[in-house]
Amino acid sequence: MSISKYETLAKVVELGSLTRAADALGCTQSAVSHTINNLEAELGFSVITRSRAGVKLTADGERIMPSVRGMLNYEEQLRQTASAIRGLDSGTVRIGAFTSVAVHWLPGVIKEFQHDYPNVDLKLLNGDYYDVERWIDEGSVDLGFVNVPTQLKCECIPLMEDRLLAILPHGHKFESYPKFPLVECETEAFITLLEESNHDANRALAAAGIKPNIRFSTKDDYAIIAMVEKGLGISIMPELLLTGRHDDVVVKELVPPSKRVIGLAITETSRNSPATRKFADYTVDWVRRGVATV
Repeated sequence: MSISKYETLAKVVELGSLTRAADALGCTQSAVSHTINNLEAELGFSVITRSRAGVKLTADGERIMPSVRGMLNYEEQLRQTASAIRGLDSGTVRIGAFTSVAVHWLPGVIKEFQHDYPNVDLKLLNGDYYDVERWIDEGSVDLGFVNVPTQLKCECIPLMEDRLLAILPHGHKFESYPKFPLVECETEAFITLLEESNHDANRALAAAGIKPNIRFSTKDDYAIIAMVEKGLGISIMPELLLTGRHDDVVVKELVPPSKRVIGLAITETSRNSPATRKFADYTVDWVRRGVATV
């Protein structure tokens, strides 16, 4: 069995296009199409459908993809282990991160890691909580930053407690108050992330028994800040996300106080990968040298 066929399938699924997969793999589109056709003939069923909108998995393709990703992960782990035995540090580490971590932590971690291990390739996927958890669950990344506690079945290392803060437009009636009463979210126009990604605010509000007056929802953290700047409402954001920014908003501590715990989740298939484990160690060390930890 040639594993390259499955690598080609995974790249086609990842990019949603035979043409883009061919570019990424350094071959022609016809070569990619031929490989997929051979794979389907070998398996005895179709794995993808082609249309003008791109490429999608068939129902049978969806069923085999977890096994395909697992096989590719184990192959990568074997390659890294063999390299480590030879005294060579190489491999690929796929990282899933949400905005605040991607902006404030990963540049520093990656700089230190690549200085010591320049032959290890790092691939960063940036999304929200929902995206990262999905990538970890389906094996699209080797490790990812998550909100703890998590329902994911994987190793999870708590990294840091991060305060949640209220952000208000200038001129707001609570601008002069030392802290923002969380209960006011029931009457104030509230701007929030989409439901599947709004773990932080949801947990804080639920713990206080508060149902917010949601007026706007978006997938983008910085879009929320921009909307608050324009006086469209208030919101609750993690302190790390607001660090170093100069937005025209008022930032207040919450009453009662609330926080999130950022953790690093390592997938079951990647936790024994030398390169992945090294990157995880560098991440833990960098965070604990730079910020207060749990």
